[in-house]
Amino acid sequence: MPSPRYWREIPGRYRLEAGRCHGCGKVVYPTRRICPACRGAEFEPVLLSRRGRVVTSTVLRVSPDDFVMESPYAMAIVETPERVRLMVQVTDCEPSTVQPGMEVTLEFRLIRKEGQSGILCYGHKAVPVVAADTARSR
Repeated sequence: MPSPRYWREIPGRYRLEAGRCHGCGKVVYPTRRICPACRGAEFEPVLLSRRGRVVTSTVLRVSPDDFVMESPYAMAIVETPERVRLMVQVTDCEPSTVQPGMEVTLEFRLIRKEGQSGILCYGHKAVPVVAADTARSR
């Protein structure tokens, strides 16, 4: 992802900030100018929950160049209680154990480094609730 785009998306990426439509109440992530449900144009910022459930997932065994050292890894569509869906990498578990319905927490982590001397790109990754609770108790 080019650097300017990354910097524009920081509020959503860093804080999981979405927008709630004033017209119909739909929560959209990332925030948009026009509501996909009612075509309204007024939004208020809302922070998404840090918990969610896996809707579907896949294991990537042949990865893009930036993620070769992480292969294989799981990617999942995670739905938050606000009914927003995010595509995130699932970490701290065996990729084959990621299943629909699995409860996860969204944790702020390093995603990748842009180029040889580029910026560090941070965002959210999903961690199974059992793994997250175990890590915190250490």
